[in-house]
Amino acid sequence: MLEDLLPFVDFDTDFLFAELDSLGVTTIMMTLSSEYGIELDASDATPRNLKSLDNIVAMVQAKLESKK
Repeated sequence: MLEDLLPFVDFDTDFLFAELDSLGVTTIMMTLSSEYGIELDASDATPRNLKSLDNIVAMVQAKLESKK
């Protein structure tokens, strides 16, 4: 899903955050918020949360768990 929205970003890199500009970060955060019904804000857009796809998945899973 994210690769379709940001085709020029290498999602297989070891440090994904370095690949992203502010528009890319915003796109990811808004897409995940909408897709999973979670609330993501600027405090979630950290280099740690966006370091890799695994970190993004962990962030989404944590937000989903906190909704329960």
